[in-house]
Amino acid sequence: MTTTFARRCAALLACAAFGLSTSALAQDKTVKIGVLNDMSSLYADIGGPNSVVAIKMAVEDSGLLKKGWKIDVLSGDHQNKPDVGVNLARQWIDNEKVDAIADTPNSGVALAVNNLAKEKNIVLLNSGAATADLTGKACTPNTVSYTYDTYMLANGTGKALTKAGGDTWFFLTADYAFGHALERDTSAVVTANGGKVLGGVKHPINTADFSSFLLQAQSSKAKVVGLANAGGDTTNSIKQAAEFGIVSGGQKLAALLLFINDVHSLGLKTAQGLTFTESFYWDLNDQTRAWSKRFSALASKNPMPSMTQAGNYAMVLHYLKAMEALGGNPHDGAKVVAKMKELPTDDPLFGKGPLRADGRRLIPAYLFEVKKPEESKYPWDYYKLIATIAPEDAAKPLEASDCPLLKK
Repeated sequence: MTTTFARRCAALLACAAFGLSTSALAQDKTVKIGVLNDMSSLYADIGGPNSVVAIKMAVEDSGLLKKGWKIDVLSGDHQNKPDVGVNLARQWIDNEKVDAIADTPNSGVALAVNNLAKEKNIVLLNSGAATADLTGKACTPNTVSYTYDTYMLANGTGKALTKAGGDTWFFLTADYAFGHALERDTSAVVTANGGKVLGGVKHPINTADFSSFLLQAQSSKAKVVGLANAGGDTTNSIKQAAEFGIVSGGQKLAALLLFINDVHSLGLKTAQGLTFTESFYWDLNDQTRAWSKRFSALASKNPMPSMTQAGNYAMVLHYLKAMEALGGNPHDGAKVVAKMKELPTDDPLFGKGPLRADGRRLIPAYLFEVKKPEESKYPWDYYKLIATIAPEDAAKPLEASDCPLLKK
C-alpha cells in the first residue's frame, strides 16, 4: 500500500467516523511545498536560497494566506546527486506530507524526482532542470516545466549562431543528463541548419580545471565552441577560455545556458559579446523591473533574479491558483496538475500562455547578447535584446513529441 493511498484511506475513514461527506476533504486548505535545489555549490546562485525567496513571494502574492490558507515552504540541498535528492524528497513526502516539490536544478535529480512524484502522486514544479525529456519521453501527469528546456536553448542560440556562419561546432559537455540533452538537441539544430559537429568532450560536473578540454576544442578548429554546461562550470570554462586565447584566436564561445548571475560573476569585460537564450530578463519591461526590485530587496546579497528564480515565482503562483480553483487541497497531484493545465496562465513575469498537455508552459524566449562595459548604464544592465523567439518556436511541437500523455 502506498503512503499516498494509506493517507487517503485514513482521511476517508476519519470523515466517515464523524459523519462527514468526502467533499469535506476538498476544504483542506493546507499546502506544503518543498524547494529542492543546490544550496551551496555551482548552481546555488541561479537557484539556492533565493529560489525560496521567490517562492515565498508567490505564496504571499497569491492572496491565499489572507483567505485562511496555511502554506508552508520547506527547503533542502540535493547536492547535485540524484540519490540524495530522491531520498530527501521521499522523506518530505512520507514524513512532512509535502504536496509539491519545486525548482530541481540538475536534470539528473529532476528526472529521478519526476518518477517519485508520479509514484507518490504529488506535484513536481520544475523551473531549474533543463532536460526537455521531462516534457518528452519522461513526461508524467504530475510534472510541469515552466521556464526553459534544452530544446529552447538549442533552437535559440544554436540556430542563431549556425545561421550567422558558425557552421562547425565542438562541444564541452557536462557529463550528466542535462549536458547530454543539451548537446543532443543543439547538435540536431546545427545539422538541420547546414552545420557540422566536429566533435566534443565530456567533463565531470563541478570541474575546476578545463585546460585539457579547452585544448581539444582549440585544436578542433571548430568555428563555435558550444558550452553544454551551466553555473560555475560555465563561468570557469569562459574564464579559462580567455586565458587560452580561444576567442582572440578566432573561435566563438556559445554559452548554451547562461544566467544573469553568471554574467555578474564574470564581469562585462570577460562576458561581453556572449550570445545566449533566456526566457526572462529583469529589465525587460515595467512589470519585470518592479517585481525584480522587490525580489532583490529580499534576496541574499541583493542580486537581480535568475530566469529559474523568476520561473519558480510564476509557477508556484499558478499552482496556488489551481489549488484555490479546486476549493482546497485534494492531496492528488495529478488532479492539481490537470487543473493547472485547464486554467489560463497569466503572471507579471511571463504574461499569458497555455500550459500544454505535456506539462510545458508556452512562453517566448529571447536571444540576448552581453553588453560591452561602456554600454552598461546602471547596475545589472547587462543584456541587449537581439531577437524574440515566438512561444511556439521555443517549445518542441506536440506533433513531434514523444510524451506518453499525448498518445491515443
